[in-house]
Amino acid sequence: MTREEKWKQDEAAIEQLLKEHDGVVKTAELYTLGIDYRRIQQFVDWGVLQRIKSGYYALQEQALSEDEMIVRLFGADGVLTMESALYLYGYLSVKPAEYQIAIDKNTSKSRFHLSYPFVHPYYSEPKVLELGVSEIAFGGSTMKIYDKERLMCDCLKYEDRMDHEDVKKALLAYIAEPQKDISKLLEYARERKVLNKVQNRIGAWL
Repeated sequence: MTREEKWKQDEAAIEQLLKEHDGVVKTAELYTLGIDYRRIQQFVDWGVLQRIKSGYYALQEQALSEDEMIVRLFGADGVLTMESALYLYGYLSVKPAEYQIAIDKNTSKSRFHLSYPFVHPYYSEPKVLELGVSEIAFGGSTMKIYDKERLMCDCLKYEDRMDHEDVKKALLAYIAEPQKDISKLLEYARERKVLNKVQNRIGAWL
């Protein structure tokens, strides 16, 4: 087999592997094809692969959007939360510079060592992580997101980490929400230990 034939064979194998893994593969998965790290770097240099973070690669020609990368990297176990979720619900008009993602506290911290896109993890106990989880169309697929009631409770719980105006906009948008579920909001508020805040900040307007 000539070098050119070997190149084409490896390229075809990489494309098939990426197809099987929704467009993103780990270095270890490329190794299973018999392609070593030096060879991987050659594919990057030649414009076949793009390194999207340490140990993760996609096809250069795919030109994945930020949202698509987030789905592929965190869609299996992450939950969109805080400003990211507020923006997707239309409660904020400006897209946040970072993606806020809730994740199991036992998840490897290295997953979030990204140069692009920017991600802010919220580490959570497994039981708390699943409270109020819904789904939304995102990045050409679907991704988990906290429902609006859970989101309001978290905005009040972590309001010292947020822009004051963003919190205010979020609360006013929820108050104006025609399909809000107050009983669920109060249930979550008890679980998240923000019942007094919810009653004082939201209850007075209902």
